Amino acid sequence: MSAPGCLIGVGVGPGDPELMTLKAARLIGAADIVAHFAKAGNDSHARRIAAAHVRPGTVELPLLYPVTTESPKDGADYRERIAAFYAESADRLAAHLDAGRDVVVLSEGDPLFYGSYMHLHIRLAPHYRTQIVPGVTGMAGCWSSAATPIAQGDDVLSVLPGTLPEDQLARRIAGADAVVIMKVGRNLPKIRRALAAAGRLDRAIYVERGTMADGLTMRLSDRPDDRAPYFSIILVPGWVGQP
Repeated sequence: MSAPGCLIGVGVGPGDPELMTLKAARLIGAADIVAHFAKAGNDSHARRIAAAHVRPGTVELPLLYPVTTESPKDGADYRERIAAFYAESADRLAAHLDAGRDVVVLSEGDPLFYGSYMHLHIRLAPHYRTQIVPGVTGMAGCWSSAATPIAQGDDVLSVLPGTLPEDQLARRIAGADAVVIMKVGRNLPKIRRALAAAGRLDRAIYVERGTMADGLTMRLSDRPDDRAPYFSIILVPGWVGQP
């Protein structure tokens, strides 16, 4: 009987394939199984980033989300459906691991930072060998695309999900020197109001699809509408009064 395989969480970075690490490329190319998350009916963004490194004939395991909107985390229906999805996905990976196959799970950005891989890791790590390959985070890609220094010295940097209630967003924005707001999407109107309430709207930078060929960077106050894709981030740089 063969030894169980290894679960490998691989960060593929924020979008530009050239930002993948050499280690990520090597492990993807050597994998028995490559798993990737996607919305039903859509291609996996992580799979597109890693496309050049997936060997022809590699067994691929698409993991298709049953729900895709950023619903309130305390919604019972959402929590039940997404928990069942992660449990089922972990079982599918476990079958390959038990057969002695190494499984690479592709993750946009970094696997352990707001990534779906984490939900598989906590279910499987107690039972199988694991390896994590860090990746360039989406926020790092965005502030690099914007060529904007984000924090230095004693600046406090807060990373906030745009799904937070508006009053919490405003309070946390006001209490930080520099801010990154993720999970923008349909939350943009609320985020804009929270930034205004915190007195930070004039410093906010909107970055869409950072590091990608079709990326966009602009002052949020100059954006004429409140539509935003999932791959968008808002930056509020620190550095106020710094030498």
